[in-house]
This record gives sequence, structure tokens and C-alpha cells, in this order.
Amino acid sequence: MNKTNKILICLMAVFALCSKSSFAGGLTLEDIVRGQYSARSIQGVRPMPDGERYSSLVDGRRIVAYSFKTGKETGVLFDVASSKGDVRLSSVDGYILSPDEKNILIQTKTERIYRHSFTAVYYIYNVQNRTLVPLSDGGPQEVPAFSPDGTMIAFVRGGNLFLVRLLYNNAETQVTKDGEFNKIINGKPDWVNEEEFSFSRAFDFNADNSMLAWIRYDESAVKQFSFPWYKGLMPELEQYADYPGEYTYKYPIAGEVNSTVSVHTYDLKSRVTRKIKLPLDADGYVPRIKFTSDPLKLCVLTQNRHQDRLDIYIANPRSTECKLIVRDQVSPYITEEPYKNLSFHDGGFVLMSERSGFNHLYLYDLNGTLKRQLTTGDFVVTDYYGYEPATGECFYASNAEGPQYKAIFKSDAKGRVTRLSSQKGMNTAVFSSSHKYFMNVYSNISTPPVTTLNDAKGKMLTTMESNESLKQKIEGLGLSKPEFFSFTTGEGVTLNGYMIKPADFDASKRYPVVMFQYSGPGSQQVIDSWWAGNCGGCLFEHYLAEQGFISVCVDGRGTGGRGAAFEKQTYQKLGQLEARDQVETALWLGQQPFVDKNHIGIWGWSFGGYMTLMSMMEGRQVFYAGVAVAPVTSYRFYDTVYTERFMRTPKENAAGYEDSPLTRAPKLSGRLLICHGSADDNVHWRNTAELTEALVQADKPFYQLVYTNRNHSIYGGNTRLHLYRSIVAWFKGN
Repeated sequence: MNKTNKILICLMAVFALCSKSSFAGGLTLEDIVRGQYSARSIQGVRPMPDGERYSSLVDGRRIVAYSFKTGKETGVLFDVASSKGDVRLSSVDGYILSPDEKNILIQTKTERIYRHSFTAVYYIYNVQNRTLVPLSDGGPQEVPAFSPDGTMIAFVRGGNLFLVRLLYNNAETQVTKDGEFNKIINGKPDWVNEEEFSFSRAFDFNADNSMLAWIRYDESAVKQFSFPWYKGLMPELEQYADYPGEYTYKYPIAGEVNSTVSVHTYDLKSRVTRKIKLPLDADGYVPRIKFTSDPLKLCVLTQNRHQDRLDIYIANPRSTECKLIVRDQVSPYITEEPYKNLSFHDGGFVLMSERSGFNHLYLYDLNGTLKRQLTTGDFVVTDYYGYEPATGECFYASNAEGPQYKAIFKSDAKGRVTRLSSQKGMNTAVFSSSHKYFMNVYSNISTPPVTTLNDAKGKMLTTMESNESLKQKIEGLGLSKPEFFSFTTGEGVTLNGYMIKPADFDASKRYPVVMFQYSGPGSQQVIDSWWAGNCGGCLFEHYLAEQGFISVCVDGRGTGGRGAAFEKQTYQKLGQLEARDQVETALWLGQQPFVDKNHIGIWGWSFGGYMTLMSMMEGRQVFYAGVAVAPVTSYRFYDTVYTERFMRTPKENAAGYEDSPLTRAPKLSGRLLICHGSADDNVHWRNTAELTEALVQADKPFYQLVYTNRNHSIYGGNTRLHLYRSIVAWFKGN
């Protein structure tokens, strides 16, 4: 029997053991992956216009209003059991409340498209008379939104914008007519803009309900990418039972042509369409548009292709003239945070910027005049929650307490800062529209999320969800406590990490180690949060620990939370410094008396899969085994927006692109398992196909798992359990 067959038989035996394995506390992979330790949360929270209440979706059947002050129910806005009309629903997927609270858009039959986008069948629910009627009879809709006065709803279907007027018996108007799949899209982004600029709706109403503005994407010249569809299971695609099908869409890889974007407006009274005279670079981006409090001032954000310049224009939706009011130029690139957090208030807006070297908040008026810097210090503002013009108070979250923490803060008109969250760990907030109250979700790496209501001084008013039963369930497992640590590499770089040891850890023994990481630009895995690691509560890492491994995670150079200098030093050389830091981590671990330096493994997903490969091919043979899930194997294969933000184009940075797992393949050391979904629309299976050929020609052994019809998240039916079980089996078998 040859060596390969012996390894396969060994792995089959380990896989069988993993399918039933648990330990004394009862932790099993099945329970972890199938949600037996899922934390409870309050779903679909929407602050209501009165500033005193919020709404929430309860059990997928009711939309209930609650007091921000007491947490008590103040009324039922919608109930599937009591709605009237010809429509009968058993449950709902989501909802959108109109600004005047008279109507609710009820979301049903949701079908995912990409990461942020989906189609759904929406119904208009009249709160007063409890009637439920279809939003449109023309087919499923995308990204619907109410006008500010609540009398109109715009939505996208088939690449075109539509308008429904509630005051005219829900009369439907088609605003655009040139939309066509893989050619023209109005009001919603194409694949790359959606994925890398993190949004799905690209239209907005103005403040006096007279104009509609949208971004138009002409992707006719963008090259297409196709992947196959098979019959598969869960779901079973019967149309491909005899012959496979394929999905073809526009996907611009690094250096290739992007969609041509333009901004347009529609006069709702005269029905006149205009094109904004936007001085945009021919290959520039429009990551957001948003009307200000002035109905004749449309804010248009643009970026150059290198993404080191953010321009803010104010456009008149009728005259179509544009005026540049702010230019933020930050070298070598600008992150997503400024446009993800951009928010307007009466007379102005707040902008995030890393111009100081750390992400902070800056207050501007609508003429582009900088009024003042709202936050300052050697820390990162992570979230912006709002500004009150009357008091000058600003509400935000930052990691001022350390890179692995996040707390909620308020700064006043004089710059005095008050911490509003009470516990050290990870805090996120939803503020009332008046900023008098906020819902805080707190957790740490060992504590499931606790949801409380608080006032604007930080006083806790009531607890809405403690997850106490889950906390007791976890405590009953007898897990070890995760340990945060820092160390200095041989290159003089201080890195942060966490470590999870077996519950019966014996310092006199030496343990194998499994390192997990992501390592992508601006990302953080080493956080004091329930959502650190995999599956919540680091439970997958705990499971590995109880199989006899020490689980370790370290954030290397290029990761977030430590300022622009630390994060952006990987510019134009993705993977190089990050891989060295993971190798340095393994070397440091190997010096610890309780670590078996000859049995250290590494794994990761997406960028983490890429980093697993780069690290195992770094040259220093420190990893005994590794698993790369859905890895990029050459950034020449990945999309324009993300890749060029960090690497520029292949023509500009040939050397940076050349250093990849494809060219490093001859240097692979350690036993490698590669896992990929065949229908991954993000990191195409092409990456794995090309890598495996490079490994074959380099005469390097490896194993691979291809998951039929699965996307980048690799889930559906039994898929996720199979994936995690295979990862465990790989490390145990090796």
C-alpha cells in the first residue's frame, strides 16, 4: 500500500471519529454548526421618528413597537394573523417602516443574489386599516424605499427604477426603460460596486419629495465570467438534471474595464430626466449618493481609480451643476469607512477620515467648510451614530481602550468625551432618532451578547436580552478561558493574539497548535468579542482545543485597529509581510515550553485561505499542515475595486502581483487541504483550479474538496458541517 492510500484511509477513520466526537461537557461539531449555541438577539430593530420608540420583528410574524426608555411594548404595528385583504402570509422576512409610520413594506419570498442584494415580494401594509396589498404585480422587487413624506415608494426590477404613488391608488410608473441584465443597471450597483463598496441601493429621494436621483451603471464593456450549475442537492436544481447550466455575469478583474457610472435625476412632477454634470474621472467610482436636508443639494461621493482621493460634490438635481465642496486625499488609499458612515443633519454632515493617521470624525457645513474636528487621539473611530446640531453632541464608537476593544462614546460641543457603555469588551449601539436613548449590545470573548437600553448619559435603563441560559450552557461545558497575549517578532514587530488551551491543559506537556487567521487589510480577528473566532464564542476553537490542540489567532501587519501606518504598510505587496508575521508567530510558539514546534498547523478562509498558502510557501518550513478555504491564489484573478485599492493595477505593480501562491507553489511545505465552492461568485473556483495545476507541475502533494453549487460562504444542507468536520479531520489525521 502506497503512502497516499495510507493517508487517505487514516483520514477516513478520523473523519468517522469526528462525526461523533465530543468531550465530557457535550460539545459536538453538530451542535456548534447547527446553532445549538446561537445567541439570541433582537431582530429588525428600527428607531422610530418620534425619538422615543423602536420597532422590532418578533418571531417572523409580528412587528412590535417598544419604548426606548422602558423596553416595554407600546403597540403591535403588524401581525400576520390579523392582516386584512386577499393576501395571507404565514411569516415575513423583513420590513421597512414609512417615515410617517402609516405604512409598512412587508418583505417575503426573499431570494439572495450576491452578498448584499436580493429580490423579494413586498406588500404594502396600512397600519390603520390593517390591509395588505402587493407593492407591484410585475414580479419580485429589489431595494424599495419610501419617500420622506411616505406617499411614494421607489424600487428596482430588471435593472430599471419604478415608482409607486400611494395617493393615486398605488399607481406604478416606470422611471427608466434601458435596464438590461449584464448591460445597464439603474438604481442598484453592479457586482463589484456592491461587493466592495458595501451597498445595494443606489437611489434616493430629496427632502421635499419632488426629485429622485440614482446612479446608472453601464457594464456593457465589462468582461464576463461564468461558472457552472449542477443539479446538486439542498437545493436541488432539477433544470440541470441532464445537462449542467451556467451563470454568467460581469466581473472586472484587476486592471480590466469597469462599468461606466453616471448620476441622473427624475422630476416627479414634470417627469423630466436629467444627467448630472459630474466631473468624474473616466474610470472613477461613485460609491454613494445621498440627498442633504436641502432638497436642491444632492451629495455625490466620487473616488479616483487609485482610491486615494475622495471628492464630495454638491449637485443641483434640476440645473445638474456640480460644486466640489470637500476633497479628502489620503495616501496610499482611502478605506470604505468614510462613505459607509456618511450621515447628514440639518445644515451639515460628518465625515470620517484617516488624514491624521487614525480614523476620526470631522464636522462640515453644506458649503464644505470644516467647522471642527469632533474626535482626536491615537485610536480609531469605528462607528458613527449621529450628531445633534442643537447641542453639538456627537455619538460614536472607538477602540480608545485598546485595539481589541470597542466602546460607545459621546463628545460635547467643547470636545469633552463621555464613555456611555459600561463594560470593557465589544459594544455596538443603535441610537434613538433623538439620541436620547440607545440600545447597547455588549459581549466579550467568553460572554454571549447582552442587550440593554440606556439613556444618553450611559445609565442602563433595562436589560432586553441577557442570554443567561446560553451563558450557563457554555459555563456547563467547562471550557478553558481564552488568553490574550502580545509578543515581538524577530523583525521587531509587536503583534497581538489570543490562545485557547485544552480545558485539562498540562504545562509539562507539549501540544500541537492550530493557528486560525484572516489577515486581510483593515480586518481584526483578535477582539474581545463573542464573535471572535468561528461560530460564536470561539466554540470551533474550543472544540479543537478539546481534541488536543492549542488554538491560536494573531493579527499581523496590515490588520486594523492600530492606525493607518500599521494597516497600510502592506500596500502594493499584499501577502508578503502578513505571511512573514504568521511564520514568526509559529516560530515564537515553538519556543514556548508547552508547544510541540514540529506540529503547528494553520488555516483560514478567503483572504485567510490566501494567507494560509502564502505562509506555507514562505520558505521557512514551520507548518506541518494547513487548510485553505476559498482562497485567492493570484490577485490577477480578483476584482478591480478591492485589489487595486491595495495593489494598483498589474501594469503598475507587476512585481507585487507576481508574488503569489501560484509562483510560490514549488516552495510549499506541509500537508495541504484546499476547499472551495464551485459556484463562488466572489473568489472564483478558478483560483483553486490554477493553484492545483501549479502544485501538480511542481510535484507537490495536496488534497482538495470542491463543494457543488456552493458560494463563497460554503453553506446549505449538511455542507457547513461537512466542511468543519473535514478541517478537524485534516488536522487530527496529520
